[in-house]
Amino acid sequence: MDVLEAIHRRRALRIFDTRPVEGEKVLGLVEAMKLAPSCNNNQPWRIVVCRDQESLEKAKGALSKGNVYATRAPLIFVVAAKVEDDCHLSDRRDYFLFGCGMAVGQLMLRATELGLIAHPIAGYDPVLLKKELGIPDEYVAITMVNIAYPGTDNSLLSDKQRELEKARPERKPTGENFFDGSWGVPLSI
Repeated sequence: MDVLEAIHRRRALRIFDTRPVEGEKVLGLVEAMKLAPSCNNNQPWRIVVCRDQESLEKAKGALSKGNVYATRAPLIFVVAAKVEDDCHLSDRRDYFLFGCGMAVGQLMLRATELGLIAHPIAGYDPVLLKKELGIPDEYVAITMVNIAYPGTDNSLLSDKQRELEKARPERKPTGENFFDGSWGVPLSI
């Protein structure tokens, strides 16, 4: 699979199979994140890989009600970082969140290539998650990436989530968020 195919195939699906993700695939996901670019190669991300029953239960205990479907995930990467571990630039450009986002993006494309779903979420209690997984207070629990093989049982999904599974959500028209030379001038090619 080439990168363009992975980009087109990647979806934030929610119907997970509970079978474990093989160790070599977990290592492939780790490698994808390790190779992500970061400001001055600081690599600010710290990842708690939850794949044993105890750590999975702790992570899943922090999920919001709207993310109950993620209780089926056999693998969760909890991404944390702290502002001091990356570049501090002018105009509040603290790069730690951006660097972690790039690492998660690479993880998602590699997961797609491996036949997996990698679905990052923000719907969890970050204070509880940090406490349960021993993440120090000075770190931000940025996202939980729920990873699984695609499944078939949609019983944990809401009606809205079932509908979202059917097709990729529409994207904004290019000119709405891409500008040609100056802010607000819609890009037209």
